[in-house]
Amino acid sequence: MANATINAIKKDIFKTYGGSETNTGATEAQVALLTERINHISKHLKGGNPKDHSSNRSLVNMVGRRKKLLAYLQRKNLTGYRELIAKLGLRK
Repeated sequence: MANATINAIKKDIFKTYGGSETNTGATEAQVALLTERINHISKHLKGGNPKDHSSNRSLVNMVGRRKKLLAYLQRKNLTGYRELIAKLGLRK
């Protein structure tokens, strides 16, 4: 049951940010998926699991990967970068 909802969320993210459900390689789609996972793990850690060190390490790795992808997108497509930042609510 949980896998079905996770797959549906992924397909929705890829369709929204990548153009189609099968375009999983689009930089925008990868950043959006990482943002979703980062938000989920952040809630897990804040919601009573502060000593979950493996999740904390995974969170730090995902933030670093997202940062690299955003830097790449900023170099290659500045307008797409700005639109994605606004859609995802990053950078206050």
